[in-house]
Amino acid sequence: MDTRLTDLEIRITHQEASIDELTDSLLAQQRQIDLLRRQVEALQNQLRDMETRGRGNEPEAPEPPPPHY
Repeated sequence: MDTRLTDLEIRITHQEASIDELTDSLLAQQRQIDLLRRQVEALQNQLRDMETRGRGNEPEAPEPPPPHY
């Protein structure tokens, strides 16, 4: 009976360690997702700003060809 109890305690200890590792991984992933969301939002805002500025101004003249043409 004592061996079974010890085995169960060992299993629980390993499971708790696994749960802690999974929790750490999940938190790291969530931080990365949050960062990526902020970056995407910033890029969307930049795009919107560029589109807004482009509508208000006259169309830009095409870029001249490079000197080697």
